[in-house]
Amino acid sequence: MVTYSVPAVVIAAPASGSGKTTVATGLMGALRAAGTRVAPFKVGPDYIDPGYHALATGLPGRNLDAVMVGSERIGPLYRHGSAGCDIAIVEGVMGLFDGKIDMSGAGAASAEGSTAAVASMLGAPVVLVVDARGHSQSLAAVLHGFSTFDTSVRIGGVILNRVGSPRHEEVLRQACERVGVPVLGSLPRMTELAVPSRHLGLITALEHGTRAEAAVDAMAALVREHVDLEAIVSLADSSVAATAWDAELEAGERSDGAPVVAIAGGAAFTFGYAEHVELLRASGAEVAVFDPLSDGLPDRVAGVVVPGGFPEEHAEQLAANTALLADVRRVAAQGIPIHAECAGLLYLGRRLDGHAMAGVLDVEARFGSALTLGYRDAVALENSVLFEAGTRVTGHEFHRTMLVESGIENPAPAWGWRNPSRVVEQRVIREGFVQGGVHASYLHTHPAGIPRSVSRFVDACAAFSVAHV
Repeated sequence: MVTYSVPAVVIAAPASGSGKTTVATGLMGALRAAGTRVAPFKVGPDYIDPGYHALATGLPGRNLDAVMVGSERIGPLYRHGSAGCDIAIVEGVMGLFDGKIDMSGAGAASAEGSTAAVASMLGAPVVLVVDARGHSQSLAAVLHGFSTFDTSVRIGGVILNRVGSPRHEEVLRQACERVGVPVLGSLPRMTELAVPSRHLGLITALEHGTRAEAAVDAMAALVREHVDLEAIVSLADSSVAATAWDAELEAGERSDGAPVVAIAGGAAFTFGYAEHVELLRASGAEVAVFDPLSDGLPDRVAGVVVPGGFPEEHAEQLAANTALLADVRRVAAQGIPIHAECAGLLYLGRRLDGHAMAGVLDVEARFGSALTLGYRDAVALENSVLFEAGTRVTGHEFHRTMLVESGIENPAPAWGWRNPSRVVEQRVIREGFVQGGVHASYLHTHPAGIPRSVSRFVDACAAFSVAHV
């Protein structure tokens, strides 16, 4: 019987921009430097923060997204990702009680997948990071509200961030004491930890290179100096009793032949989940990572995965690798299975911001000013290398690019979903493309939530490999 669950602390905040990433990443790095093996997690669909978590801990940054994988998988995925560790640090998303927005009018106060919900599923205490700028005695009322709003969530303490002076800190500590919330740390206002941002948040750790490593080191040093690490470790707890998630069990029967699945990586394609690679391997694939900025396709390639990322920031260099673009076009014409999400969709198009791409799909894309963001309850409209028609999934859109031209006549859409706005809720949106062996879409999915899609893809890759020996 499973009895032990690695203790965890959830780092949350009243609102976005309070400093969760600085505190969570700094805690991970400081604890690791002290000889503690730290399991890093991020609530929600974020791909960027986990890259910094991985730098801080030396382990894969993992996501706990109850909307995309289902609440029943949160415990098993937590057990899987924390195996062999001493403590887990879980960075929250947005404000503590913020989650998927229900526009139906039936449950507008609910917030599926919120940090609070995940903390309750883990049985882990919450440490609230408060941006202290502008706060004084009224902080007591804020903490009282967060402590009593949902009794299933335990606020174990607060870390004061961006504190202006010793006098400011003294007043804030008195406010916390008034409502019985322990102060676990007090961070001064600083500017040197700022990590450059772009239209979707932080620049990815891989793109930022040595500067990202320096930023993580600075976060760890800041936390080590101003946060009570012993109190954090003592506070950590978890009551997860579920059996750990197992890629082998989820994948089912392995495909024969160990088909080579090439996954695009490097600075332009950094958005992916650790469980995806684990499921590909468990399904029988041999995984080979390549960098479209400079590499060619691996030998014996039988399938290609092009995940999300920021190709618009690297369009000129991607376009310069003409040999790879020609090879992708060639194997796509042969029917090789290709799974392309968001950035991958752009890469398969004709042009991106005026730069030539692979030309597998007869579409063009450009960067725009409007942000498309949110969960989508989607249904597969066509049979493909990933899904049977009619398969229902919950995915997530997150982009500022748009398709501005299409020469495709009657394209087969990958997905259909209702417009998330209540005002036009009857409108059905058809998105993405199914063309030959290609499944390309803006929609991000979490493979752990739909493991059959991965084994189906590997089966298609194995069939392609046999046909093209």
